[in-house]
Amino acid sequence: MSGHKNKYMELALKEAEKAALRGEVPVGAVIVAGDSGAVIAVASNRVMEDRDPSAHAELLAIRAACAALGSERLPGCDLYVTLEPCPMCAQLISFARLRRLYFAADDPKGGGVENGPRVLHASSCHHQPEIYGGIGARPAAQMLKKFFQARR
Repeated sequence: MSGHKNKYMELALKEAEKAALRGEVPVGAVIVAGDSGAVIAVASNRVMEDRDPSAHAELLAIRAACAALGSERLPGCDLYVTLEPCPMCAQLISFARLRRLYFAADDPKGGGVENGPRVLHASSCHHQPEIYGGIGARPAAQMLKKFFQARR
């Protein structure tokens, strides 16, 4: 990783670590104002904590960013997330009109961007952000592997 992408993905990885410490699947997300580089929202998975199967890091970060900006759309914003978004989150990314998506580790089983249904590539998708995968993939994948090995 290099430059600003490194800084934002590192912040997302720190959020993922916080999730792991709470017993959540370690996924972290950061939303950044694309032009200024200001961090608008950070979040990590809270599925178990909130007793909410939709409490994925991406969804929580998008909600917080929309609240902070007073808008239902985030067209000038970029999302950094430590794991390829699932189909639910991929659709939400489209609905939120995020400008760019940066993700770290691929998710061959549950992904919805480059794996699985490839939601953002479907002809029915209303908005496709620029997509950049593999940013900081190794540390994110290692964190996930370690988390799931400890649960077995």
